[in-house]
Amino acid sequence: MKRILCLLTLLLIITACDDGNLTVDVIDFSEVSASKCSAKDVIYKVKDGEMLFIEIPASTFLADATLDGAPIEVSINSANKVTYRKYDGDVSSNNICPTVPDATPNLKEEWNATSGTIQITSTAIKSTNSTDNSTRITGYTYNIVFKNITFQKPTGPQVYETFVFGNYATTVSPLAFGFNREVDKSACSTKIYDFSGGEVFTLDVADYEALFASEVTTTPRTRLISATNKLSYRLYNGTITDAYFCATTVPSSPTLTQQWDAVDGIEATSGIIEVSTTSLGSDFLHTIRLKKVTLKKGNSEFSLGDDYLFGTFITN
Repeated sequence: MKRILCLLTLLLIITACDDGNLTVDVIDFSEVSASKCSAKDVIYKVKDGEMLFIEIPASTFLADATLDGAPIEVSINSANKVTYRKYDGDVSSNNICPTVPDATPNLKEEWNATSGTIQITSTAIKSTNSTDNSTRITGYTYNIVFKNITFQKPTGPQVYETFVFGNYATTVSPLAFGFNREVDKSACSTKIYDFSGGEVFTLDVADYEALFASEVTTTPRTRLISATNKLSYRLYNGTITDAYFCATTVPSSPTLTQQWDAVDGIEATSGIIEVSTTSLGSDFLHTIRLKKVTLKKGNSEFSLGDDYLFGTFITN
């Protein structure tokens, strides 16, 4: 009798704990790579007969790194949707990406997120040249996490305080830096330019006459990159020349698409402008090298390496 009473008591406890809410289902795509539809702003993961996807504008994924502790945040709503689906067979991109997705396998269950926040942390992907220690940005990795997300299931709501969607990666074309290293002084200023199609590399120093004095150097003249000794790389959507910068009114085209500015230098450490001058008949040849210079745009940066030849030019 005592054993029967114990079993009845245990059954009552279990029944009391079951308040009628739906069973918590576990979905886990942490080991699955994310992909993007080519013709849709849809980022998806598939695993056997399951699919988890985000419908979100591509413009959300800025081509820039985010600061530590400051991810991009967007609310889950009609413009930013999160959906989980379960099918009766293995699925693929053909079940989400085409304008008319494949009808098979059959959809068994769908959960739609009704609230929550999408957090996106962006990190630049860089390639490194082991010879000169220069780097170039080749893409960005976006780590996506859902915070306080509520899924509406067929049997009721299910809430996750933190749900890790995972990483989504993009690629960018590395900056060409297609310069021939033959630079020249601007016709309308003391700035030194190097042009290559839509690219322009500009050196603007405060004491031009001293740095490029018509005297042979025994040791290079040096300056630190600073607010008065500036270096910038600009990329335009068309061919650029000195006339563009000398015009009284800045021309409407070509238009600037990217600008990277050099980070201020540190004495004997980084951000150093180095000029060596030799004689060339009655003229003087100035060779400009950049030592451990870093270029930055927004929160992203890359290095020109230990020793980058900016170029050479001749003065009388």
